[in-house]
Amino acid sequence: MEIRKLTFTALFIAIGVFSAHLVYIPIGIAKCFPVQHAINVLLAVLLGTRYSVSAAFSISLLRNILGTGSLLAFPGSILGAALAGILYKKTNHIAGAIVGEIVGTGIVGSLVAFPVAKYIIGSEVGAFFFVLPFLISTTGGSLIAYALYHTPIKTFFHGRVG
Repeated sequence: MEIRKLTFTALFIAIGVFSAHLVYIPIGIAKCFPVQHAINVLLAVLLGTRYSVSAAFSISLLRNILGTGSLLAFPGSILGAALAGILYKKTNHIAGAIVGEIVGTGIVGSLVAFPVAKYIIGSEVGAFFFVLPFLISTTGGSLIAYALYHTPIKTFFHGRVG
């Protein structure tokens, strides 16, 4: 079963990296990427926290290596994926994962992005600069995940992976 979960995670990572060339919203030094948030929610629900966080880190790393991401992808995506998985496990409902993704990325991740932007990237933005763009990106991605989850993807994954 572990190989199957790793394979599906790798597939989602490939989708995340490939789609970064197509769909992102530039906001200052941030590159908002709703596909990342959809992947975070779907993997948290379908495979669990460990796979969601691993994919978030991998997509962020590969996007940075390929020049389609920024260092701000790390705090936003990883914290969102972690909280999505944790809240899904507690609620056993996709709504918990969505709330976790939105709070983890839109609030916690955006605030953690401030010191990354200031001290590593050298940007002089305010502490709350990233909250609105991160919230918009993560809310859009979470709604995409909700819509996708209520299509045949749920039927496809349940029973095959778990």
